[in-house]
Amino acid sequence: SHDCLSTQFGGEPMSYTRFSIARQTDGDNSHVEMKLSADDEEGGEVGRPEHLHASMPPPRRSGKNLCFLIIAAVLLLLIGFLIGYLSYRGRMQMASRCLDGSGRCETTPTASYLADDTDTEQEVIPGPPVFYWPDLRKHLQVKLSARRLEDSLRQRTNPHSFEAGQSEDESTASYIHEQFTSFLLDEVWNDEHYIKLQVKGSSKNRVYIVEEGKEEELESPDAYVAYSNTGVVEGRPVYVNYGRKDDFQKIQKLRVSLNGTIIIFRAGKITLAEKVANAKEAGAVGALMYLDPYDYRNTDALVPFGHAHLGTGDPYTPGFPSFNHTQFPPVESSGLPRIAVQTISSQAVARLFSKMQGEECLSEWKGGVMGCKVMLSNTSKMTVKLNVNNVMVDRKILNIFGAIKGFEEPDRYVVIGAQRDSWGPGAAKAGVGTAMLLELARVISDIVKNEGYKPRRSIIFASWSAGEYGAVGATEWLEGYSATLHAKAFTYINLDAAVLGSSHMKISASPLLYTLLERTMKGVKDPTKDTQSLYDRVGSDWVKTVVPLGLDSAAFPFLACSGVPVVSFGFYNKDEEYPFLGTTRDTVENLKMTDNLYALMRAAAEVAGQIALRLTHDHELFLDFERYGEELLAFQEKFLPYSQDVKALGLTLNWLFFARGDFQRATDALRRDIANSDRENRIVRRALNDRIMKVEYDFLSPYLSPKDAPFRHIFFGRGSHTLQSLLENLQLLTTNRDRVDVNMLKEQLALATWTIKGAANALVGDIWDTDNEF
Repeated sequence: SHDCLSTQFGGEPMSYTRFSIARQTDGDNSHVEMKLSADDEEGGEVGRPEHLHASMPPPRRSGKNLCFLIIAAVLLLLIGFLIGYLSYRGRMQMASRCLDGSGRCETTPTASYLADDTDTEQEVIPGPPVFYWPDLRKHLQVKLSARRLEDSLRQRTNPHSFEAGQSEDESTASYIHEQFTSFLLDEVWNDEHYIKLQVKGSSKNRVYIVEEGKEEELESPDAYVAYSNTGVVEGRPVYVNYGRKDDFQKIQKLRVSLNGTIIIFRAGKITLAEKVANAKEAGAVGALMYLDPYDYRNTDALVPFGHAHLGTGDPYTPGFPSFNHTQFPPVESSGLPRIAVQTISSQAVARLFSKMQGEECLSEWKGGVMGCKVMLSNTSKMTVKLNVNNVMVDRKILNIFGAIKGFEEPDRYVVIGAQRDSWGPGAAKAGVGTAMLLELARVISDIVKNEGYKPRRSIIFASWSAGEYGAVGATEWLEGYSATLHAKAFTYINLDAAVLGSSHMKISASPLLYTLLERTMKGVKDPTKDTQSLYDRVGSDWVKTVVPLGLDSAAFPFLACSGVPVVSFGFYNKDEEYPFLGTTRDTVENLKMTDNLYALMRAAAEVAGQIALRLTHDHELFLDFERYGEELLAFQEKFLPYSQDVKALGLTLNWLFFARGDFQRATDALRRDIANSDRENRIVRRALNDRIMKVEYDFLSPYLSPKDAPFRHIFFGRGSHTLQSLLENLQLLTTNRDRVDVNMLKEQLALATWTIKGAANALVGDIWDTDNEF
């Protein structure tokens, strides 16, 4: 600046300026170095590209021109800096709005990955429109049609049963295949399975009351329970409320022997298969279930269908896919009941109670059936006789699939599924979910084909058969392609029974999807209150109301067997069960008595659609892997009070707690890796997403056989390996220490510790980054 001033005012330049543009070690070549020298030989050789210098002092005019050049260069640098700063600030403000839950933003549009990173040409290449999340969500909202949902549900006006593998089920499968094809999905295909089902025999099952050698038929219903033991059993009747474990414990405290008895329980709270397993464990030879009018209104004469397999899939190929039975040795699931089971009406139960003449029910056990009795009087010789005539059949079932392929990672996919078959018309059980499945396939395909949306990842639409027998279709598909699906499917969205009422919402989900589900509910209007969102209805503590998945849900094997995150979302009445589920009166006409039926269906479909689209839109998978750290901490707090009891056995809980700490540190490391990564680098981004999508799978205990213990998830599975089972064993240390098997407790602690430790190591990533010490 001294040169410039002196030159401008007529003085001689005392030196000249030399520029050095030196590339920095971090790749930034914007650094400009200025050297002032009076010696024209100083600073390197003539012709070196990084130095611009003169061999002799310039004349006055040249000095003036040089000063103008310097000032211009400085101004250009300042302008460039300001432009870059303002651009960066704008992106950060947009990102902050993304994090506040408002949804008025999106991190990066889909089209950004369609450009060639190496292209330096200025040529304009036509491409798809840029899709920010609000635009994509708006397309979904506009295109979803309640009228089309109503039209699809009309397919269930047929009064006949849609039993798996039978004509009505197959014709519905053909219709769905045709619809998927008409929607121009990228791929449409069928998947065949050959399974064993137990169905009603040529003669009805019958229940008798036997008094003084005389048999009186109590009922001979059309309905039956699949996988019941067949034959004739007889025993004293005992009523055990809902058939839960604590209900049986209350009976046993009364010193009532249940060996050789026929257990009576009402429907609800837990699945029929769980009730039957509890009865079998207590020593019963048979079980009867009915719909209590207190829980299921207007069902006095109704008899529900059901299945008694404590598991999912074909119980005669446990752990194997049912592609061809002849290839497998004869084997049966350990979840088969081994006792006779039948459903009856509440009218029949009232007649039975009237003849029992024994001890009255506990006050909290009394339902809507008058004269409730727990058991017979000591002098009564009355028994109940149960005759089950079910038969085994081989059936071919079809799962129907359609796919919209991703443009960046087609081998990563979200699966949206619904059960197709039903005993009876199945309007609520299968009709609603199937209608939503078809509507979502139509709308999302329309957005891709006609609006130009390019999903990064694929979406698969699945219609399952044999769901009434325990999610058979879904489970057999998972077993048949387990090696592929656990590495490629990263979310399952369940549409079954999405509308069973209107006053409350029923949510079941993996913790990985809590954050996305909450964000989605904030963006979907409550159909019963136009000015509010679904999130306003559930409130900020909605996670506390999440319902554990039952064995009857197709989402359960995805989560507990295959380690795929799941979400199931719907509407119901909290204090009143939908009375017709699983009966011949599950008709469209009865379902239409639900207020705002089609608006509720549309809202549930919008939730499912937004989740699917968001998971295929964003760079980073929208799975909250840090949430499991909170779940582990919650279990640690439950375990902590038993530390001294465990120590008295010569054991410790510290290793388990250290493993939880390792998992927490692993999540912190992954979050740092994501924050420091180049989001435009597809290889890096895919590697990070793979670590995220594996979190659920890594909580499947690797120390168990999928054949012997298929539900291996330590949070949501079934068996002694689960954290809940460990907690129950620890609780016995204070309530009934003699019942604690110390060796089993040691094994439980070891399996839980190393499953959590393995999940932490997998989350860290590369083997050299893992912490192999506690």
